[in-house]
Amino acid sequence: MNTTVTELIERSNRLGADPKNTNYAGGNTSAKGTETDPVTGDPVELLWVKGSGGDLGTLTEKGLAVLRLDRMRALVDVYPGVEREDEMVAAFDYCLHGRGGAAPSIDTAMHGLVDAAHVDHLHPDSGIAIATAADGEALTKQIFGDRVVWVPWRRPGFQLGLDIAEIKRSNPQAIGTILGGHGITAWGDTSAQAEAHSLEIIETAERYIAEHGRSAPFGAPLDGYGALPDPQRRTRAAALAPFLRGLVSTHKPQVGHFTDDPRVLEFLAGSEHSRLAALGTSCPDHFLRTKVKPLVLDLPADASIDDAKARLAELHDAYRADYRAYYERHATADSPAMRGADPAIVLIPGVGMFSYGKDKQTARVAGEFYLNAINVMRGAEAISTYAPIDEAEKFRIEYWALEEAKLQRMPKPKPLATRIALVTGAASGIGKAIATRLAAEGACVVIADLDAEKAEAAASEISQEIGNTDVAVGIAADVTDEAAVQAAIDATVLAFGGIDILVNNAGLSLSKSLLETTADDWDLQHNVMARGSFLVSKAAAKALIDQGLGGDIIYISSKNSVFAGPNNIAYSATKADQAHQVRLLAAELGEHGVKVNGINPDGVVRGSGIFAGGWGAKRAAVYGVPEEELGKYYAQRTLLKREVLPENVANAAFALCTSDFSHTTGLHVPVDAGVAAAFLR
Repeated sequence: MNTTVTELIERSNRLGADPKNTNYAGGNTSAKGTETDPVTGDPVELLWVKGSGGDLGTLTEKGLAVLRLDRMRALVDVYPGVEREDEMVAAFDYCLHGRGGAAPSIDTAMHGLVDAAHVDHLHPDSGIAIATAADGEALTKQIFGDRVVWVPWRRPGFQLGLDIAEIKRSNPQAIGTILGGHGITAWGDTSAQAEAHSLEIIETAERYIAEHGRSAPFGAPLDGYGALPDPQRRTRAAALAPFLRGLVSTHKPQVGHFTDDPRVLEFLAGSEHSRLAALGTSCPDHFLRTKVKPLVLDLPADASIDDAKARLAELHDAYRADYRAYYERHATADSPAMRGADPAIVLIPGVGMFSYGKDKQTARVAGEFYLNAINVMRGAEAISTYAPIDEAEKFRIEYWALEEAKLQRMPKPKPLATRIALVTGAASGIGKAIATRLAAEGACVVIADLDAEKAEAAASEISQEIGNTDVAVGIAADVTDEAAVQAAIDATVLAFGGIDILVNNAGLSLSKSLLETTADDWDLQHNVMARGSFLVSKAAAKALIDQGLGGDIIYISSKNSVFAGPNNIAYSATKADQAHQVRLLAAELGEHGVKVNGINPDGVVRGSGIFAGGWGAKRAAVYGVPEEELGKYYAQRTLLKREVLPENVANAAFALCTSDFSHTTGLHVPVDAGVAAAFLR
């Protein structure tokens, strides 16, 4: 990697690491330099620029598009005008050097046409606050003098690149621009100078807002709209989360994210929050992820949960009608079809913000972008009046053919994409294998276990395997404790917005004869498995019904639920209890679209917490084999002569959650390699 590229990546990472400078995946940076053409051996001028969809904070060399400057500058001579500027994006492909690296973004022209060795285009909250102020042009002159030049709003593209290039030529003293309604662009002769100029614009805007801004930009406090105390706030959020997820999944299922960031709560407590929220966001990066505006509950924080739900349902209907009207006002014959009218952001006074997307990362980032928008509104209202770009321009970007093409290139979702699973006893063995498989198939998973550290470690391991830190969380959960069970459900719906799959896997076993089994032995096993699965299923069912999206409950029972063997009366009896819970719940929850099925494993020795905890040694003693040979012993007594592994059980759990089993409930699936005595009759 040459020095120019190294400096560019280091600068990009520094700028992108601080959210005050730019939002996730927002903005782009570039550098120009010379390399030897491998074909001719002659020097060639190149542009390295962050490619489409990358993130500055984590940018690597692979994320850069590499273009020949001579060919890119020649595009000016064939530019067909602003009405056809979208065609220029495809033309960038003919300017690529070698394999070209990442796909060039829409902002490539800005970087290639501006006569500066290094260019930064960023979306800082302070800069966008100036860019969206009603008198932004005058403020830019007042704040920066002639060092920063105002650029009226223009949609990103080739013409904007030409405009900024001309400003740079006409204003040799300038270090950058404020892009109306959008962000900032800065430049420099060196990488360090470009970075310094970017930070100068950002920090100067910050200081001006801090020194000259009004003290209450969101208006006077609204009575009853202040933040609820922490425990009450999160309890209320958890009570609303499944219902909200059901509403926003009217068009298609969504994953959620919740935050009660103090800045969100402050915004919602002010008298102006309703007016400001209705104006929507401005920066294209913001509203592409948050939609043009959020849904805002217009009830005080102490309204009853039932009243809040009823009002949210009314507001959701109104939001969908309003969004459809927005689409119909601006759509043309060649506009992409409407992508769904549900909100991406829901704001609950006194509680916080729910954000939604096709996966957890998308939902989380949408929330982060709306928090950026709140910061922008605060700054703009502090020194002026917030005046974002009009909705016609928002529509042009939201339903831009280039954006639609980008969406169409997205990979096909995995089978369990958008589904949220809670697996109990999942820090090891069967539970961990199930959680791992569900996550690999696209689900978000909550690893619940009595040992919090082990649960968190398992979640971390799964996240590393998937390569995504947004897919798994670990929590402590004692399934025998009703309050702890509810806390686990609350943690699940706050982590991912709701719940779709429950796997009752938590269990233990003591291998004793009837006469050796004590009442305490009996109670312990029944409390964990019979009572525990009842408590978890009950709490999960309430959320599933409230959500209204159907779902799956799976019990990991046992071959012993139907097979009578010696020296395990307590274990087998409680497994029989679980097996009948499957039938009972299938009969009761079917009307809500919730499927309830069971899996009956046998002889799962490797990786099993139960077997490692002494059960294996005792079962081996019963059968007269060495403990290390127990798995092989179980395999030999099966029809298929195969050892059963945790992954085999995970395969069955995954299958039961897929559309292939959409019409199956009340089923018990044996995963025992064939034990004739346990055949269901």
